[in-house]
Amino acid sequence: MGFETPTPIQEQAIPMITSGHDLIGCAQTGTGKTAAFLLPILNKLALEPSDHTDTLIIVPTRELALQIYQALQGFSYHTSINSQAIYGGGDGADFEQEKKALKHGVNIVIATPGRLISHLNMGNVKLQHLKHLILDEADRMLDMGFVDDIMKVITHLPKKRQTLMFSATMPSKIRQLASKLLHHPQQISLAVSKPAEGVSQNAYLVYNAQKNALTVQILKEKKLSSVIIFSGTKVKVKELERDLRKVGIEASAIHSDLNQQEREEVLRNFRSKKLPVLVATDVLSRGIDIEDIGLIINYDVPGDAEDYIHRIGRTARAETTGEAITFINEMDQRKFSLIETFIGSEIAKLPLPHGLQKGPDYNPSQRVKSSFHHGKKKNFHSK
Repeated sequence: MGFETPTPIQEQAIPMITSGHDLIGCAQTGTGKTAAFLLPILNKLALEPSDHTDTLIIVPTRELALQIYQALQGFSYHTSINSQAIYGGGDGADFEQEKKALKHGVNIVIATPGRLISHLNMGNVKLQHLKHLILDEADRMLDMGFVDDIMKVITHLPKKRQTLMFSATMPSKIRQLASKLLHHPQQISLAVSKPAEGVSQNAYLVYNAQKNALTVQILKEKKLSSVIIFSGTKVKVKELERDLRKVGIEASAIHSDLNQQEREEVLRNFRSKKLPVLVATDVLSRGIDIEDIGLIINYDVPGDAEDYIHRIGRTARAETTGEAITFINEMDQRKFSLIETFIGSEIAKLPLPHGLQKGPDYNPSQRVKSSFHHGKKKNFHSK
């Protein structure tokens, strides 16, 4: 598949996993975590084939489940290992296909928590022979309220197993969960919460009423083939998609109101460069690996510094380069200032392009304090 040199997370994690240790792996998005846990598991299964479900991978979103499943298909192509992705949003036929695969003891299951519990409640899943449990994007799963679902799944698993937890961040709640699930784990922590070196970061000070005009001007000037625009709510995402199309910019939105088939079609068109502009909520900010994204626009300042890191991490992946632009209105200045403090650098505030009136002055100290406060950052770094 063209892999020649392991990434740092792969170089450290693969020997630990192969030797049977439980593991907490902390590394920012785009560092190769998926191969870090899939390759050693596939190697074990290739050496010791199984007729049972050997590995369960739990993920927060259906997009990530599908992406890992597709990577797994490529990695296992020359083996007899079989796998199945389990996630909601499809139709009855999808559920029946999942049920059939699970009852036959598919080797590797990649699942979102809710859908997996539906199958567990119906007795479709046989996990008594499970050897490996992997929690990917564990911090995101906790943020989305999946901790009770995860603990329910655990009650169905053998106590003797290898458990691997991968997370882009390692707050105290993740460590608490790890203490319940993992046995004397090894730990890897790499380059946590820093933007990729290849990302050029800039910002504009704008009023909300100026954001659409600025977006259109940027897109028409840069004429890039692959752009993601992140907005804070699905309502804004839908409105921006509509407004961009009105001025002739080919854009599609992805959000939780779309069914799975619709979401997959939008992503497929974006990956193949048929669709140049993708407008998204934070459902896409983690774990989605799409190559050659030239520009990320934060239409709204993200909720905290971690979300900022993950959003702009969609570009400049695997040592490539890219650009990230953030729109800062008068109410988000304090929040953006805290993001700058967190990443350890000030982001340039560019003058608005010709034709747009001057935006608000930058005076973050006068703004309402964000929920992402200095104490949280201090605690995070102290760990």
